[in-house]
Amino acid sequence: MAKYLLLKHYRGAPAAVNDVPMDQWTPDEITAHVKYMQDFADRLEKAGEFVDGQALAPEGTFVRYDGEGRPPVTDGPFAETKDLIAGWMVIDVDSYDRAVELAGELSAAPGAGGKPIHEWLELRPFLTEPPTITD
Repeated sequence: MAKYLLLKHYRGAPAAVNDVPMDQWTPDEITAHVKYMQDFADRLEKAGEFVDGQALAPEGTFVRYDGEGRPPVTDGPFAETKDLIAGWMVIDVDSYDRAVELAGELSAAPGAGGKPIHEWLELRPFLTEPPTITD
C-alpha cells in the first residue's frame, strides 16, 4: 500500500472545465458537492483506502521561531496558502494507477449547475524511506 495526498486548490492549478467559483454557487449546489465528496470518502473508507481528509478555511498565517525567549513571528495570511489550498484527502492504495483513478473520480464532483467540475487535483505520494540494500 502507498499513501497519496490529493490536494484541492482554490486556484493555482489549470482552470477546471466548470470553472465557477464556489462563492457563486447556490446552497443546493454546495450541498450536492459536499455530499459527493462525503460519499466518495465513505466508499473509500469501506474499501480500506481512505486515511483522512479535511476542508481548509481560507484564513491562514505563517509562523516562524524567532529565538529563545522571543515570541513567534507571524506574517500573513499569504495568497500562497489561503488562496491556493482548499482541502486535502489522504488515500492508501495499492498502486499509483489506483491513486490516479481515484483522483480522476474526485475531480468529477458536481459544481455550478450540478455539472461536474472536472477540476485539476494535485496527486502527491508520501515520501518514504528508500529500500535498504544489503550486500
